[in-house]
Amino acid sequence: MKISTKGIYALEVAVDLAIYADNEQRMSIRSVAERRKLSEKYLERIVSMLKKKGIVKSTRGAYGGYCLARDPKEILVLDVLMAAEGDLAPVQCLTKETDCGIDCEGCATRGTWNHIWELIKNAVDSISIAQIKELAEKKQEVSGGVQ
Repeated sequence: MKISTKGIYALEVAVDLAIYADNEQRMSIRSVAERRKLSEKYLERIVSMLKKKGIVKSTRGAYGGYCLARDPKEILVLDVLMAAEGDLAPVQCLTKETDCGIDCEGCATRGTWNHIWELIKNAVDSISIAQIKELAEKKQEVSGGVQ
């Protein structure tokens, strides 16, 4: 399994919003892009995906912008990656019907792929955006700089 830039940037956006935006203050895509040194156009598409999945919400107007739709403790890395990447399984036959030419029940490697998939899911399903935010803030304190 390889996470694309969509998944990487989606996680960056979620963490950035957890750090800098709240119910009173929203962040523009431009400010996130500048802080993270990412393409504003690309982030617009990624934020749209996160919004569709209920991870990010937006407000229009002079004080509008984006913030997380839920508490960062409730948003898991798995949620963000699935919103951006879709299916994360290392092989398609674990999550949908495929025509790979091999009988799934007789496939010698399916159990190994399933074990790898369970390890991945357990890892990304146990880390919240709040935990990443805390680590980022500690790192910032130690370095004394701004992200």
